[in-house]
Amino acid sequence: MAINEASPFESSEMLATFVASTPLLAESWRLCNHVNRSAIAHRSFVAEQIGRVAYVAFSGVQMVGGSDDTWRNMVPLDRIGDVAFFSCIREGEEPVMVHAGILNLFNSLLHSFQTQMLEILGNKETKSVVITGHSIGGATASLCTLWLLSYLRAISSSVSVLCITYGSPLLGNDSFSTAIFRERWSGNFCHVVSKHDIMPRLLFAPITPLTSQLNFLLQFWQLSMTSPDFGKLAVQITDREKAKLFTAVMDYLEAATQGDGEGEGESKGEVSVPILFRPFGNYLFVSEDGAVCMDSPATITKMMHLMLATGSPDCSIEDHLKYGYYVDKVSWQFLTQGNSPKQRSIPESSYEAGLELAIQSSGLANQESLIIPAMECLKTTRRMGPSPVLNAASLALSLSKVVPYRAQIEWYKALCDEHDEQVGYYDSFKSRSAKSAMKVNINRHKLARFWNDVIEMMEKNELPHDFDRRAKWVNTSHFYKLLVEPLDIAEYYRKGLHRTKGHYMENGNRERRYVMFDRWWKDRIRRDGAAEENSVRSTFASLTQDSCFWAKVEEARDWLDSVRSEKDTNKLALLWDKIEKFEVYANQLIEQKEVSKDVLAKNSSYSIWVGDLRELKQLRERLNMFPHQLTGFLDGEVVP
Repeated sequence: MAINEASPFESSEMLATFVASTPLLAESWRLCNHVNRSAIAHRSFVAEQIGRVAYVAFSGVQMVGGSDDTWRNMVPLDRIGDVAFFSCIREGEEPVMVHAGILNLFNSLLHSFQTQMLEILGNKETKSVVITGHSIGGATASLCTLWLLSYLRAISSSVSVLCITYGSPLLGNDSFSTAIFRERWSGNFCHVVSKHDIMPRLLFAPITPLTSQLNFLLQFWQLSMTSPDFGKLAVQITDREKAKLFTAVMDYLEAATQGDGEGEGESKGEVSVPILFRPFGNYLFVSEDGAVCMDSPATITKMMHLMLATGSPDCSIEDHLKYGYYVDKVSWQFLTQGNSPKQRSIPESSYEAGLELAIQSSGLANQESLIIPAMECLKTTRRMGPSPVLNAASLALSLSKVVPYRAQIEWYKALCDEHDEQVGYYDSFKSRSAKSAMKVNINRHKLARFWNDVIEMMEKNELPHDFDRRAKWVNTSHFYKLLVEPLDIAEYYRKGLHRTKGHYMENGNRERRYVMFDRWWKDRIRRDGAAEENSVRSTFASLTQDSCFWAKVEEARDWLDSVRSEKDTNKLALLWDKIEKFEVYANQLIEQKEVSKDVLAKNSSYSIWVGDLRELKQLRERLNMFPHQLTGFLDGEVVP
């Protein structure tokens, strides 16, 4: 492949082929249908184990609130309880927002879902989890999947997760979509959307003027999911109201496509409300003629518009209830391979042939006016520039160019460790006691730029999907972190940033690249086993194995200063508890020889802290022996 040759349909087509060629679509829809029909028994979700795959299906027969204030209301999402969702939000960016009603519904189900997941994960046979849902149940399934992905990452689990939704409404804003992309979770979501279904397209439009009609429509859908006969009991909306809803959604979809998803549509004078919601993950568009999959939010929006343009108000409502039919169609067509392209002309390349097949699979082949726009839409999914494999190879060459910077820092560390002043690597750099520290500081910045570029390329999916699992990059990034992060910490405290921004480990002050490298290393240990981690060292490590050790020392020094002046006995007890825990932790590292010898240098910050702690403990013991004579210590009148 030439350097600038495209890699068309890479991840999305692989996912589509995977779900269509396995029982995943059929089994997930079967459970969605089952839980929808079980809604009369008030079952919000069902779980089933099939071999090594656990399925959890959420009911679409649920209400999220339908007042004028809630249909387009969005609320921030960053964590649920103790589980943080996104680690890649950057300062100054718009916050991640999701639909308020769906988040409330998710919160009401979270405890029972967590209980169910702990049971599933406790089963040693479970290797994969598929979370699925139809309609509103699909949006709930997406939030539950995000929680599970975040939880599994926190515990370094190897269980794989896939979310398959059917006719799910949009869920979050552009920041939400971007955050999922950066976390490399897009491939964990497959949203199945039928050609004319209006539900996945509804939230592009400001539908509050039609709230009452929409409530009737939801009631019709949900009663029909429970039983086709029950749908007849719902209040029917008029043809005029259906047409008004259909036209509103079409207008705003067209505005969103012309604005390329940048915010407000301007194609029509009446379309002036911001487009709040954005697609995320992979979308598998299904029709009677096959299926086509894509993962670009702008392309997904355009395809939603083109496919809905071939429908009518009636079929846009009926299509929401036909996913069983489409799943059977897709599975059968994949098995029989009966969807060969009906070519209008002989394609010039395999890529052109792929476009022809995609147009036919989308059901647009017979719509002459839409073929060219659909072709242009599909072409935008084509990755331009070097392929991920070539990017990785090029990155290896770039790494060789920055290795000398790292070597100079290693030389500086060795020099500091052997210096007569016996202050060690960290404190030498913090005080800038040698001219060589200036050169090291420049190299530190150069290495930071290189690794930040690596992270950015990963977030843009410009590197192979297994890049963060390749031994070379995991080991190199880990060594970089152990070597250079102590210098970053030293610079942070040298500038006094802890006085205005809090300690290094607080409030997201730690650089994001180090957080990611921590995750890479922990995942590597989980995959390869902990034998290396548990091996007994015969000599002290060349680099302290906790790259944040010095940040913890700085916090411990602050605690000691607070102890000397604190008068509140409760606060004093908490401070001593923190100090004693850190003391135990540091002693464990030293006993296991997981610290570099600079930690134990005679005049290092840690050694000075140990001396100060020893003196303070002695004073504390005297105070306990003679409390009345030494009350001045409690009032901060005497400082050791």
